[in-house]
Amino acid sequence: MAENFFSILKTECIYRHKPAAFRKVNGMNNRYIDFYNHKRIQLKTGVAPLTLHHSA
Repeated sequence: MAENFFSILKTECIYRHKPAAFRKVNGMNNRYIDFYNHKRIQLKTGVAPLTLHHSA
């Protein structure tokens, strides 16, 4: 599961935007992790993970 997350992170952030500095990579990672955990709609449930967590 973690391997899948890091593959998506690299594909959607790092490879697409090709940041020049480590500081930019770090900021992109933080923003993507926030998106992934709070806003991303899961195909299986149709809602964001945080929304699903609060409704349980």
